[in-house]
Formats: sequence, structure tokens, C-alpha cells
Amino acid sequence: MNTTVTVALAVGALVVLVAAVALRLADRLGLPSLLLYLALGVALGEAGVGVQFEDFSLTRTLGVAALVVILAEGGLTTRWADVRRAIGPGLTLSTVGVVISVAATAAVVVWLLDLSWGLALLLAAVVSSTDAAAVFATLRRLPLPRRMAAALEVESGLNDAPVILLVIVLADRLTGGDASPWWLTVLEVAGELVGGAVIGVVLGFGGAELLRRSALPLSGFYPLATLALCVLAFSSATLLHTSGFVAVYLCGLVLGNATLPHRSASIGFAEGMASLAQIGLFVMLGLLVSPGRLPDAVGPALLVGLVLLLLARPLSVAASLVWFRMPWAQQAFISWAGLRGAVPIVVATFPLTAHVPGAAYVFDTVFVLVVVFTLVQGWSLPWVARRLGIATPLAPRDVQVESAPLEELDADLMQMTIPAGSRLHGVYLPELRLPEDAAVVLIVRGGHSFVPDETTRLMRGDQALLVSARRSRAEAERRLRAVSRAGRLASWRGETGSATEQD
Repeated sequence: MNTTVTVALAVGALVVLVAAVALRLADRLGLPSLLLYLALGVALGEAGVGVQFEDFSLTRTLGVAALVVILAEGGLTTRWADVRRAIGPGLTLSTVGVVISVAATAAVVVWLLDLSWGLALLLAAVVSSTDAAAVFATLRRLPLPRRMAAALEVESGLNDAPVILLVIVLADRLTGGDASPWWLTVLEVAGELVGGAVIGVVLGFGGAELLRRSALPLSGFYPLATLALCVLAFSSATLLHTSGFVAVYLCGLVLGNATLPHRSASIGFAEGMASLAQIGLFVMLGLLVSPGRLPDAVGPALLVGLVLLLLARPLSVAASLVWFRMPWAQQAFISWAGLRGAVPIVVATFPLTAHVPGAAYVFDTVFVLVVVFTLVQGWSLPWVARRLGIATPLAPRDVQVESAPLEELDADLMQMTIPAGSRLHGVYLPELRLPEDAAVVLIVRGGHSFVPDETTRLMRGDQALLVSARRSRAEAERRLRAVSRAGRLASWRGETGSATEQD
């Protein structure tokens, strides 16, 4: 076997293991994990172990692939019940907000750093995108109002597309490759975004129907097929000259909220792949940077970061959310929580591969900005949420039900765990009022399993197996959710078991 390949596999395995340990350390210290991954890459690079890596083109390619996986996981793990009322704010932040942020940042950069308007706009565009991986990883650990958190998640999932298109257009113009009127460029960008959205939604619904009707030979194929559909959405949209990043996020969003076989396993697999993509991406970006050039970028990075954090981001948030009656405290938190991460660094490689004059200056500035302000914002978010009075600790009451198909019986096997805050606690099985062709067939309690009867009461922490005819599964799930939220008198209280949101 080729020795080089063997060594590369060994190094890759060690990097993943070290990164996993670093993630545990980061959680204990309250540090964003991406900083430790970047530090690991720098330690392996030219200033540490001595690995020479300066392939910007390969970094761009692998970076885009990693972002596809990260956005797919973001869509798969986002609940439609949470984002439904946040679509308007999130979409406005990811479009109008980006334009305002770029314009405000570029104007101040031209004034204070004496850059040309072209390079200033390019720098502002690169740093204007919030990072999906950083936002998903950080916000989902905080007890925040669902609508506000969902708005940030939608923004981070969708704003990569317009930013990347804007950076490509600006890089093309700065190298003399595009002389079309600005209004035509705007129409082309809008068309690409809409086209990507259509492709993502269509493939999402089509893929969900395909997975529901297919009896795959191994349960492990379902997670692979789910992620493959998301990647296919990106590839199809890109080949059709539309936005692949919008397509992959929306395809994941549709699949993640569909009733699919082995849904929980599919989401868990996507989360693991996204974590692996983040580790590889951040380590690679750390390898790519030249530490000797970074001291010269500290001043410009701090200046651009402060302009972005204290002026451009608040302006874009205020202009975007003024129409949605969001409380000022939540607007202030959204303004502060515009986390930057790997996305701006990856996007900063686009001008480098296009040989834009001043691209190295942009890359170094963005790298320092991301490191410094991720540290500041990532550590401070819990404190800011408490100071603004928007932290909302909640005990989960919804049950998560995972299903697996029983093809020959035209039935589904379902598994659920009763969470601590569920009102299913103490409910007798007949009080569930499940459909006639659905039943609880096994309960695991305290490590011991037993077959229940009509005198069995459900308890917190129980794991239960249910069998339902396929035609009645949706009704059975709705009834379980309703009783979990409102108790045995759920129907009297008007609880239907449909998805709900909280401000």
C-alpha cells in the first residue's frame, strides 16, 4: 500500500480524534469549537509542525463541499413549526440586511482605510454573511424565544447564497471580466436565488415521497439517501445556473420536517457528517493561513469588525425587522448574534482564486476578524441574552416519534421516549385514545422491558414501542403529541397535536 496514503489516513484520524477531544474542552471552557479547530490547523501548518499548504483552489472546492453538508444538516434539524413565523424576518435579514450591511461597511472602510470602492465592497461582502455552523451550534444550546432563534437560523441558512453570488460578481468586475449593467446583474442574482429555492423544494418533496415508498434493504441506507438528496439538490441547482446553497438548505428543511422512515437516525447521521465537515474545514483553513502576515491585518480587522458589529449589523437588523413587530430586546440580540465563522474565510478564497488585486489583504483581514469577534461574541451570547431578559428556559413536552416501515404488514413500527416535562406522565394507555389499528406493544422502564395492558400508566423516561397501520400513523402521532402537551383532556382543551410555535 502507498505509504503516503497510509500516513495521510493516520494523520486524518488523529486530527479527528484530537478535534473531538477539543470539542469537549471547548464546551467546558465556553469557547466556540471552531477556534480550537483553527488553532489545530495553524499548529500543523508552516509555523508549527511545518505542513506546507497553499492551495487556495483546493480549499475553495473542499470548503464549498463542507458548506453543502453543513447547510444540509442545518435544514434537516430545523423544525418547520419554529421557522414558519420566522420566514419573513429571516428572509429579509438574508437579502435586504446583507445589502445594507455591505453598503454601510464599505462606506466606512473607504473613509477610514482609504481603500478603493471595489476592494471595500468586496471586503464588506465577504464579512457580511453569518455562519450557519456557528449559529446552529451556538444558538441551539441557549434557551431563546423560538421565533427569534429561528429567524437567525433562517438568515444563516439562506444568506450564504446572495453573499457568494455578490462576491463572485465583484471579483469578476475587479478583474475586468463583467461589464454588464448593474440592474441586469441584480435580476440575474434574484433569478438564481428563486430558481435554487424552487429546485430545493421540489427535490425535497419528491425525495420524501420516494423514501416513504421505498423499502431499502438496510436501515443504514436511509440516512445516506437523505443526505444524498440534499447534495443532489445543490448539484442540480448549480448545474442549472441557479443557487445551489439555497437549494440544499431548503431541500434539507423539507426532508427534515417530513414523515420519513428512520428520521431520527438520518438526522443524527447528518449531524455527525456536519461535525466532521466543520472539523476538516476549520483545520484546513488554519493550515492555509500564513501567521507571519497576520500582525499587519490586526488593525484593519479590528476596525472592520467594530464597524460591522456596532454600525452595519444594527442598521441592517433595524431596517429588516421594522416591519415584523419584533421586540427591541430581541432585535438587539439578533444584532449581536450575527456570528461569523468558516463561511467568510471560505468566501475570502474566491477572490484569491480569481487573482483579484488585494485578495491576500482581504483574506488575512477576514481571518483575524473571524477569530477575534467569534471569541468575543461566542462567549458573550449567554450573558447578553440574560441582560436583555430574553432567556426562556423551557421543559420539553413534545415527544419525538421515530418510525420504521413494516412493508409486508403495511404498518409502521414507532418508537418514542417520554420527556421530563411531558403530560403523558401518569396517563393510562386507554386514555391515549389511539386509533383502533394502533397500539403500544412494549415499554422499557428503568432498563427492564414489559408488555403493557390496560392498567399500565406511562411514566417520565419510558421508552415505548408502538405498531400502527400505515394509514393511521399520522393520527396516532398527533394524538401522542396532543396528550404530551395538554394531558388526558387534550381534546377538551382544544389541543390537536399539530405543530405550535412560541414567540
